[in-house]
Amino acid sequence: MEYVSTRGGSGPVSFADACLSGLAPDGGLYTPVEYPKLAPAKPGESYFDLATRILSAFSAGSIAPDVMAGLVEKAYASFAHQSVTPLNQVGPDRWLLELHHGPTLAFKDVAMQIIAQIYDHLLAERGERLTVLCATSGDTGGAAAAAFAGLKSVDVFILHPYGRISPIQRRFMTSTGASNVHNLALDGDFDGCQAIVKSLFGDAGFRDEVSLSGVNSINWTRIAAQSVYFAAAQGALGADRKLRFVVPTGNFGDALAAYVAARCGMLNGLELVSAVNANRTMVDLMETGSLSKRSAIATHSPAMDIALPSNAERLLFEVMGRDPSKLKNFYDSFTQSGEAELDDQSKGALKCVGVKAVSIDDDVTAREMNRLYDETGTLQCPHTAVGSASAREVPTDCVDVILSTAHAAKFPETVSEVTGKTPPLPERSESFLARDEEFDRLEADLGKVREYIRERVGGAR
Repeated sequence: MEYVSTRGGSGPVSFADACLSGLAPDGGLYTPVEYPKLAPAKPGESYFDLATRILSAFSAGSIAPDVMAGLVEKAYASFAHQSVTPLNQVGPDRWLLELHHGPTLAFKDVAMQIIAQIYDHLLAERGERLTVLCATSGDTGGAAAAAFAGLKSVDVFILHPYGRISPIQRRFMTSTGASNVHNLALDGDFDGCQAIVKSLFGDAGFRDEVSLSGVNSINWTRIAAQSVYFAAAQGALGADRKLRFVVPTGNFGDALAAYVAARCGMLNGLELVSAVNANRTMVDLMETGSLSKRSAIATHSPAMDIALPSNAERLLFEVMGRDPSKLKNFYDSFTQSGEAELDDQSKGALKCVGVKAVSIDDDVTAREMNRLYDETGTLQCPHTAVGSASAREVPTDCVDVILSTAHAAKFPETVSEVTGKTPPLPERSESFLARDEEFDRLEADLGKVREYIRERVGGAR
């Protein structure tokens, strides 16, 4: 399996190279030269077997299937549910796909745990060491810290927006006690953190000096790993049933994974709702075919407070006929002027993808959190509530599968304020509260972040 950059300046490269580098050298995102054709989940096929089958297809030529099976087994051994991502029925033709049974109680665990195992395997084979750099709006950082903590082949640097994530989210990444995990709290918002990450990846000298790699959803391996639970849900509910997936959306990685699952033949078509909060970039893009530069708005659902979803680029690459020059011109225009608009042909293709975007404000989110508790007796996180409210707003004849992206206990202040009830932290996570935190607060300054990293990885390798 080979991969090329959406910007056209890199590739084809192997899965191993695409995985370990994360972002392409030209600033684009790696995507498969061709999507593999994969059979839908088989009756009785375990999550472990399905994940092995799918990830083996995407890593063909780099990791043997029997090796991948061992990595998958190790990655998901610590999950609290044997199904890894179980379905919970909450109404007629209405299901929650629970993605919060991993060590840090959020969907990012599902992909990050297997990425860490893949990294460890590939780096051991090569005798190499890497510096992992990621920006987080809350969940990616904790998942990366938990997955990579203590690995001898990786230094991890996590950038999060100071004061814009929940205390529990912060503790999951700042309380590992691992010497290879470094946390930076930057003044500003997630998009500022992400911009610094992209700039550092775009600095070829620095990237090579510290052997830089990324595990945000800019890394294709994240997308491949997340496609598994869409295929698993289709298999569990019946290969012939028409499902509509409702995906709480920040960086558009999860939504893109559903698109990938459909492209590979693992879903019965694609009907997808990208559920966003007041940060409505995806709504504007899907409805008008245009992007406008804006600042992120703080909401009840902070992990989704993202003004420019990175993975929209992979979707736009497809609707532009996989023309890297056209896509590069689009993003160059956006960078220079703060505005960019698709041509009519690409707009038409975007309308036919099967994706609809819906924006839900904080008031509706709060009402939905209370409604879900009244209807099911369970507390849901605000991000899940955004998804559930979006499903109600857009009726369908399909079976609704709403992604429950995080445990409510990751957002106790918001849940308590809205519902009057405090969600208990699962016993397996309570140890994080007793641990000391370690993080450094910095200005959102590219030069200062670069020097911080350089000092802690010891310079050139």
